[in-house]
Amino acid sequence: MPKLKTRKAAAKRVKITAKKKLMRRETGQGHFNARDAGKTTRSKRSDSVVFKTDAANIKLNLPYGN
Repeated sequence: MPKLKTRKAAAKRVKITAKKKLMRRETGQGHFNARDAGKTTRSKRSDSVVFKTDAANIKLNLPYGN
């Protein structure tokens, strides 16, 4: 059977943890960040866990677990 192709767009945006959860970057980091409050800026630095409903669809695009 041939190898399955990984969707590279999905692979670049998420990382899989040891417990098979998906981590993603916070959105809204492109530009116009100077106007944000300090609390917002600090929260954008950290990664967040993808919701379970979305994770199931993303994992379909990552056949080998990234």
